[in-house]
This record gives sequence, C-alpha cells and structure tokens, in this order.
Amino acid sequence: MAAVETESAPLTLESLPTDPLLLILSFLDYRDLINCCYVSRRLSQLSSHDPLWRRHCKKYWLISEEEKTQKNQCWKSLFIDTYSDVGRYIDHYAAIKKAWDDLKKYLEPRCPRMVLSLKEGAREEDLDAVEAQIGCKLPDDYRCSYRIHNGQKLVVPGLLGSMALSNHYRSEDLLDVDTAAGGFQQRQGLKYCLPLTFCIHTGLSQYIAVEAAEGRNKNEVFYQCPDQMARNPAAIDMFIIGATFTDWFTSYVNNVVSGGFPIIRDQIFRYVHDPECVATTGDITVSVSTSFLPELSSVHPPHYFFTYRIRIEMSKDALPEKACQLDSRYWRITNAKGDVEEVQGPGVVGEFPIISPGRVYEYTSCTTFSTTSGYMEGYYTFHFLYFKDKIFNVAIPRFHMACPTFRVSIARLVG
Repeated sequence: MAAVETESAPLTLESLPTDPLLLILSFLDYRDLINCCYVSRRLSQLSSHDPLWRRHCKKYWLISEEEKTQKNQCWKSLFIDTYSDVGRYIDHYAAIKKAWDDLKKYLEPRCPRMVLSLKEGAREEDLDAVEAQIGCKLPDDYRCSYRIHNGQKLVVPGLLGSMALSNHYRSEDLLDVDTAAGGFQQRQGLKYCLPLTFCIHTGLSQYIAVEAAEGRNKNEVFYQCPDQMARNPAAIDMFIIGATFTDWFTSYVNNVVSGGFPIIRDQIFRYVHDPECVATTGDITVSVSTSFLPELSSVHPPHYFFTYRIRIEMSKDALPEKACQLDSRYWRITNAKGDVEEVQGPGVVGEFPIISPGRVYEYTSCTTFSTTSGYMEGYYTFHFLYFKDKIFNVAIPRFHMACPTFRVSIARLVG
C-alpha cells in the first residue's frame, strides 16, 4: 500500500490561540507592548487588551481600582493620559508618589496643619520658567516631586523636621519652586545650588547641586558649613544628606512613617533611635535617641554638635513603693580618639524628676565632640520615696553619635 503524505498548514501568528499570546504579552513592558501595535493587525488588537494595561498603571502611576472607577476610563486610556502628563518622569514617579502618599497618610491624623500647608503641584510650564530663570536644568526627580506638591507655605512647624533646645529652635519648610529659584546661588562656594528647605528661625537651608561644580556631585543634597578658619568666603564645607533628590526625600519619609522620627507636639523631630540603645535596671527602662545639628557644627575648626533625647520609664506593673526620685547623673564621654571625659552633677537639666509606676519622664540635652563621632554612657542615681535613705543606680545605655559624610571645600584644597 502506498504511504499517504499529508501536509500540515504553516504556523502563523493569526493561527495561534489568543490565550497563550495574551499570556506572553503580559510579561512585556509598556514600551514593547506599544511596539507590538505596529507589528501586525492581530498583535495590535491583542496588545490593546485592557487588562494588560492594568499592571502598568499600577506599577508606574500607582492608579488604584477606585481611581479608575472614578475616572470611568479603561486601563489603557488611563495609562496614555497619565503618560501624556508626566511621562518624562516615568522612572521616578512611582517612588516619589508613594513617598508623598505615605507621608500624607501618616501625618493627617497626627499633624493635620502640616498637611494643609502643602501646595498644589506645579505645572510643567512653571518648572520650565524656573529653569529659564536660573539657567540650569532641574533634576527630573525634583521636577516630578514638584508636579505632585509645589512645596509648602512658610509655616511652623515645617514639613522637613524640627529641633528644639533650651536656646535653639529649628523647623525646616519645603520651599516652593519660585521661592527656591529666588535663592538659587551663583556665588563662589555655592555655585549652581538650589535651596530645598528654609528655616525662618535660623536661616538654615538644605541645598541640591543642580550642576557638578566646586567639588560637588550633580544632584547631591547637603547642608552648607562655612569654613571658619579660611579667609576665603568661598570656602564652604558640606555635610552630605543625600546622593539624589529621591534618595534624600524617600529616606526622610521612611524615617517619619516608620516612627523612627518621633512626633512631639505636632512636630516631626529628627531624632534617630537605635533599638539597642535601651537599658533596664529593675523596673526602670532608659532609652536614648540622638540627632546631629549641622547648623551648630563645623568641620574647620572641628566642632560637631549633637543633641540627645532621654526617655526614663517605670513599668506600670511595678509596686507603688518603687516610686523614686532622680538625684544625680554620671556620664562617661568618649570621642573617636579614645579621649575620655567624666561628668557628674545633680539632677538632669535642672530638674529632679519623680518616677512612679507607669510614668514616663523625657528630657533633651546636648554634647559636642572635636572628632566626627563619639559615644556616651553612664548612670542615674535615685532614692526611693518611701525609703529615702535607700539609693540605687540606673544604667544609661551606651549610645553612639556620628556626623554625616562631609566634603571639604575645594577652595581650601586648592588654597
């Protein structure tokens, strides 16, 4: 019998089933999905399948199901409309938008006035006008953030954190783009630097370098620190706070929303708490948070100013007769060179607090180092209220302090 030969039909894109093709398309990025529209009619139809665009809307624009319902648009239409508005920021938008959303959600029940001080987003033409005014391009992540919120009104407390000592107060507002442009620096020492924040009490600002100049990297965020030992006014050292605007802003927001920066009296205080900086003696627990103050510090001469916040708490389960009063403090202070200073004195910040079950006492103090880092440790001496002749010591955990990375002024290096 002669063998019967059969020819199978050639495999074409049109003959492939729809579901496997849609599955393949679901792994493509939006750029490739758009390119598919130009390959064939079949792929053009499949790449317009609306559920494919849902992932991209959520990934790049953080558009929720609720927002889609409110706008009454399909996913693809939403993606294209949003891209038409802020598409140049697609590599930054999700991270910046999430940071803003998280920050506002966290602050609304805690610092409502701060949220109300935020301004509506700037327009593209507003940002273009600022670039024309200063003669420099703004970083895309900076522009992206200002499309969402154009800074805040100059109010107290400021969005970028506060610090309060007995004779010093700082609260930094996030500047709107027009005010920032007015403070754009062309002078030697801060050339091509744009202020991000401003404190009306101290005049302190954080700057972003919109161009690489005078030893600064482009897009770096820093506090200026004039060189007090140089005769050249252009000799300005820098404490580096962030490598980019995104790095600076998102790390700050993460510290706030994680509870790392405490909110005290409707203000964000930029104290950093190390979970290991806790010591318990009997029923009393002592914990410490610290902060570096750039406005009171200098690299030349070396003078690094730190503040620390102490929390002393007695367990609520302690017996009533454990109530006690703080009599004195002892500190052992060690700098990075190993030099040790011992300090002993009555009370704390002029007070002799009474601690009873469930009660908390907090206070703030400060110290300085001639080195970039150091640590403190010590103990408090208490006496029992009901047994006044019985005294005991409560350990203060060792806590470390270190200034941010700094860069010495190129004017000093050249000189």
